[in-house]
Amino acid sequence: MKILIIDDEELLVKGIAYNLENEGYQVVTGSDGLEAIRLAQDPDVRLIVLDVMMPGMDGLEACRRIRQFSDVPIIMLTAKTEDMDKLLGFDCGADDYLTKPFNILELKARIRAILKRTSRQEAETKIIRGSITLDSQSRSTLKNGVPVELTAKEFDLVELLIRNPNRVYSRENLLDIIWGDDYRSDIRTVDVHIRRIREKLERDPANPVHILTKWGVGYYFKV
Repeated sequence: MKILIIDDEELLVKGIAYNLENEGYQVVTGSDGLEAIRLAQDPDVRLIVLDVMMPGMDGLEACRRIRQFSDVPIIMLTAKTEDMDKLLGFDCGADDYLTKPFNILELKARIRAILKRTSRQEAETKIIRGSITLDSQSRSTLKNGVPVELTAKEFDLVELLIRNPNRVYSRENLLDIIWGDDYRSDIRTVDVHIRRIREKLERDPANPVHILTKWGVGYYFKV
């Protein structure tokens, strides 16, 4: 896991980096807010340790700007102890706060706790079934690692079926669950969407192996 450390105190950064690298983390460092924003755009960064008081752009402004494009967890570091400073940090989007001087063991414990929580959340939102990967948070779909564009209803259909493998849904059930009471159509709407989904996700749409038909009943996802 890649961790970003931003602080203008060189010795402190080296000490944190040394300890985290010994724990098996990959560490990238910077010394000001602008560097924080640039480095935070790396999609592999899993957590940011960000100092509040830095020359130029401070950590609070950097945190605000990072939150415009990323929800990666941020732990703020500061020498201040006033509650208002902590509240400002949380208002900017920080996930945790640590006041200097601090025990490196406490910082590592907080990092482990946050990464454990976010990893669990990612696992709950990401579903992998064979060649198909679904991310319900970003509403993105991959087939063999390649992005596939699904419409909103196609995604909803796939997510319902893939989260409930081997459960057969009738066309009426799918119309009610996916389209709801506001949508008035016949069951052929479901058939059309299933056909399009197979064309996008199945290797051979004419002979699907994932999204199958239970003749006379409905559709289901086979694990």
